[in-house]
Amino acid sequence: MTRYAAPQDGLPPQTQLHTGRAIFTEAYAVIPRGVMTQIVTSALPGWTNTRAWIIARPLSGFSETFAQLILEIAPDGGSNTPEPDAGVEGVLFVTDGTLTLTLPNATHTLTAGGYAYLPPGMAWTVKATGQTPVRLHWIRKLYEPAPGWATPDAFVTNETRIAPNPMPDTQGRWATTRFVENDDLRHDMQVNIVTFQPGGVIPFEETHVMEHGLYVLEGKAVYRLNQDWVEVEAGDYMWLRAFCPQACYAGGPGSFRYLLYKDVNRHMRFSGGFAK
Repeated sequence: MTRYAAPQDGLPPQTQLHTGRAIFTEAYAVIPRGVMTQIVTSALPGWTNTRAWIIARPLSGFSETFAQLILEIAPDGGSNTPEPDAGVEGVLFVTDGTLTLTLPNATHTLTAGGYAYLPPGMAWTVKATGQTPVRLHWIRKLYEPAPGWATPDAFVTNETRIAPNPMPDTQGRWATTRFVENDDLRHDMQVNIVTFQPGGVIPFEETHVMEHGLYVLEGKAVYRLNQDWVEVEAGDYMWLRAFCPQACYAGGPGSFRYLLYKDVNRHMRFSGGFAK
């Protein structure tokens, strides 16, 4: 069974040196796992027995399109009114525990690896129904309609049901588990899982318009962010603004995997609101 990294309780000792890996620049941020302690969590209106690590939010002049939260929900906790904004879509990705997700026409049980896409304006509820806390990622984005394309439907799956798609000419060392196809223009964001085998690389400096949130689920690597090479490991988070150069070298000994957000499939807006 795949194990997924998650924040842990506890603080470093008072003797700890302040030489960690946390960094915030004009192009990227790295939030290491060691700084995601219980004292930086938030409680959320409408949620019970839940704490949230808010690891990304719309920030003018940096990364503006999405928010990402890590939620820990104690047994019987959850929400009947989780999404406060009617125009916001969401993705849930469960890393531990048992979550009951109720949609208008169905109820689903999500366990580790469980994935749900939630379109804007749809009512949904969640409850931790197991004996242990549920841990999950909640990615939120203001949905941008596209003329001629319908709003996406809700769907629920698990990463174990989807075969990773190898990148060309990589001999399987770099692959992406895609929950939404690239040519489905109903969707204006993707949340995928990227996997590198030991020795796998991004062999060029990716530089493009898409904002990114990358949460390391497993393994370790050296990651190129703008002009810096940064060591990252399971439980770390990388937050990239548009056009931040990036590359990767996965050193092993096991797989290096991360949950990846990116905004896709829309024209650049110059003024006014989204297309109607």
